[in-house]
Amino acid sequence: MGEDSRLGPGPPAAGPPGADLPAARDGFGVDFLGVRVDTPVLDGPLRDDAVTWEGGDAIPYTHFSLALSRSRRLARWVGWNIDGADLLKLSRSDIAFATDPRLPEDVQTGNELYAGNRLDRGHLARRADLLWGGPEEAQRANRDSFRYTNIAPQIDDFNQSSRNGLWGRLEDALFEGVDVENLRASVFGGPVFQDDDRVYRGVQLPREYWKLVVFVEDGALRARAFLLAQDLVQLRALPDLDEFRVYQITVPELEERTRLRFPEALHAADVPAAAISGVPGERQPLADLDDIRW
Repeated sequence: MGEDSRLGPGPPAAGPPGADLPAARDGFGVDFLGVRVDTPVLDGPLRDDAVTWEGGDAIPYTHFSLALSRSRRLARWVGWNIDGADLLKLSRSDIAFATDPRLPEDVQTGNELYAGNRLDRGHLARRADLLWGGPEEAQRANRDSFRYTNIAPQIDDFNQSSRNGLWGRLEDALFEGVDVENLRASVFGGPVFQDDDRVYRGVQLPREYWKLVVFVEDGALRARAFLLAQDLVQLRALPDLDEFRVYQITVPELEERTRLRFPEALHAADVPAAAISGVPGERQPLADLDDIRW
C-alpha cells in the first residue's frame, strides 16, 4: 500500500477530473503472464455483497480491476498487472482523489473518512506499479489509481514503520531477486475484513492487509502470499499502532482468512507449506526481504 498516499489532512487540491473514466477500461489482464491467471472468486455472501458492474463483480480500470464490498464500502480485492521493463516515472501532482462516477456514491468511502485525522489514503494497487505502456496510457493509469475505490485507510506513520519498507518493496524485491520472465508480474491485494473491526466515522477499519504476487520463472507459474498485520488501538483518538508485522503465508491460509477463492493454478504455484516454518498463529514475521521464500 501507498508509498505516496498522503496529501494532507484536508481534501486534496483540485486536479484533472478524469472525465474519461466512464470510457471503456481493459482492467486486469488474465493472460498478461502468458499463463492464464483468473481473478479471485466471490462465493455466497461475498458475491451478494459485491457492487456489480456490467453483470459481474470485477470493476475495470487501467491495468487493474477490483471487487467492491457494498457493506464495507472498500475494495475486497484489487488485481493489477506490472510490466517492470516498461515502467514510467510520472508525477502525482495535481491529481485529486475522487470517487468513481460510474458507481453509486453510497457504496464508496471518500474523504469524509480521512479529513482531520491521522488516517492516510493508502493505494491498494500501488500507483508506481501501474505506470507503464505509452505516455497517455500510463497517465490514465496514474489518474485511475486515485479513485477512492482503490484506496483503504492506514495510519499516517505506516510509511515510517520498519516493516512497511518490506511490504511496499515486495514487488521490487521480486524483480531484484528472481529471474522473472519478461519482468512481468500480476499482483492481488486488499484488506482482510473481520466482523470485529472497529468502527470509525461509520467505517470499519481493517487491521490486516494481504498481497499475492504471481510471476513466471523458468517457464513455471509461481505464487507467493503475504499478510500485513496491524493493531489499531483506541480508535476514537487514533493515537498509536502496534508494530506492523509482515508474514509469508500460503494460498490456502489466505483463502481461509479472506474467504476469497483463488484459482487452482495459484494453489499449484504456491510455495510448499513445509517451506514456511510454523503455524500461522505462531509464525515469526519477516525481518528482511531475504527471508522470503520465492
